[in-house]
Amino acid sequence: MTTPLPECGVARFLVLLDGPWATLIVRELLRGPHRFTELRDALPGISPHTLTRRLRRFEAHHIVTRTMHAEIPPRVEYRLTPHGERLRVVLEAMASWADSVADGDTRPPGG
Repeated sequence: MTTPLPECGVARFLVLLDGPWATLIVRELLRGPHRFTELRDALPGISPHTLTRRLRRFEAHHIVTRTMHAEIPPRVEYRLTPHGERLRVVLEAMASWADSVADGDTRPPGG
């Protein structure tokens, strides 16, 4: 059972995308479906435990689907749902904003 999400949209977003790993997982999945090991390899430093927890949370909130293929060895693939795909514009906006900030300079442009 999942914890109820906050009513405030910003607070809800922060709960769902808790911490930098969650955002980076979404970034990788925006490139297409990935297996667990592909995600782990694309995110140096993430522990298998953290990756599993984030993927389960995303699955519970219908951001990610988990598909198990009946093969030997079994293959599990993670992909963003259409709802999860909507995070593309959010990550693009974050990247654009971050690119506008010079290294060590947090003043607004023209400020």
